[in-house]
Amino acid sequence: MSVNETADPNRRDFLYIATGAVGVVGAAAVAWPFIDQMNPDAATLALASIDVDVSQVAEGQSITAKWRGKPIFIRQRTAQEIEEAKAVDLSDLKDPIARNANLPGDAPATDENRSAEGKEAWLIMVGVCTHLGCIPLGQAGPYDGYFCPCHGSSYDTAGRIRQGPAPENMAIPPFAFTDDTTIRIG
Repeated sequence: MSVNETADPNRRDFLYIATGAVGVVGAAAVAWPFIDQMNPDAATLALASIDVDVSQVAEGQSITAKWRGKPIFIRQRTAQEIEEAKAVDLSDLKDPIARNANLPGDAPATDENRSAEGKEAWLIMVGVCTHLGCIPLGQAGPYDGYFCPCHGSSYDTAGRIRQGPAPENMAIPPFAFTDDTTIRIG
């Protein structure tokens, strides 16, 4: 073997490594737009949290806000609605889980676990039927809570499924009162 033949493998190794590095950089440059388009757009990020003024909502009234493209039902319940919800035995519920993003996942579906802590008159829920995603009607149905006319799901005054095909209680989004009249959702 001559001296020149032993130098070629080192040069060849360098060319292989350099070609591979250029290929990896090129593949990343081509793939980046596809990966970047999977990030949420600015409109979605802007709705990550919203503040809702509830100062004009009287007892027994509801408003609907929009958060992340979903309706949010905000209701200041009456004393009678609260008492009806508290009187329900948990064994009578189809779904015994609170479905409250502010509590542990296994919290029971008591009225206290479905309402705002310290402000039990307030009920804040994602206003979507858990059966097929319809929008239920408020203050309707056999339990005077929420009723989905599409397939007959009935929820009570705490948004818990009581009858019909819906499998779960309506979800409670993450929220907090920032002051006495403002709720931050998200």
